[in-house]
Amino acid sequence: MDETSLHRLLDRFAAGDIDATAVVEALRHLPYADLGFARVDHHRVLRQGLPEAVYAPGKTPAQCAAIVAELLTSDGPVLLTRADPDQAAAALAGAPGGQRRGSTVVWRTAPPRAEVVVVITAGTADLPVAEEAVAVLEAFGFSPRLVADCGVAGIHRLLEQTDALGQADAVIVVAGMEGALASVVGGLTPAPVVAVPTSVGYGASLQGVTALLAMLSSCAAGVAVVGIDNGFGAAHAVARALGLLQRGGSAAQPGAVAAGLHR
Repeated sequence: MDETSLHRLLDRFAAGDIDATAVVEALRHLPYADLGFARVDHHRVLRQGLPEAVYAPGKTPAQCAAIVAELLTSDGPVLLTRADPDQAAAALAGAPGGQRRGSTVVWRTAPPRAEVVVVITAGTADLPVAEEAVAVLEAFGFSPRLVADCGVAGIHRLLEQTDALGQADAVIVVAGMEGALASVVGGLTPAPVVAVPTSVGYGASLQGVTALLAMLSSCAAGVAVVGIDNGFGAAHAVARALGLLQRGGSAAQPGAVAAGLHR
């Protein structure tokens, strides 16, 4: 239940469409729903502005389907992340209408937002992590631009994107190997940069640890870093950073952050 649905409930009570018993029953459901194997957090969107998502690994297909169905009893987007084919199929069978992108399934995307978000990868091998970030951003109403295979080994490919980076309100950089792309992008754009190290790379890449440490040590000031392969977390960081622009009911104009405009 988000602020909009809570206001709708109270308006219906004020208008006499429902009685106090119905309001109490709805509010009893508000904090969380106990499914026995999971306590589904309906209150999270009120606290954080973003709903709880379902992390599929470690859950049975039936559990994934049950949690998704419970989340759909409230308003707003519902996400199933890192789902294998069986988990996705079970959730979609129980709740038709979801859209699958890679290992992420989304039901009920949020209304469109105007902010410009660029998701850029160092290599094609980084695409699964980038696709997760894109799917989560789309669930929250963004229309991110995905730019693939612009690593520093062929830096001319990145320089062609300078205008797009300069107009962005936020940028997510997804890179493995030595993770150098985050520092280069951080030096080209005024937008907030969220870096995602991936577990892609040769020899001493150490399953993403080298890229993680390099990004944490970036000489480009203000680059934020999430965990290895965490496209989901990067998308949430961007949604939180840009969320303040929509408080008060109006969406930001494209490029508003980069242009220094304030609502």
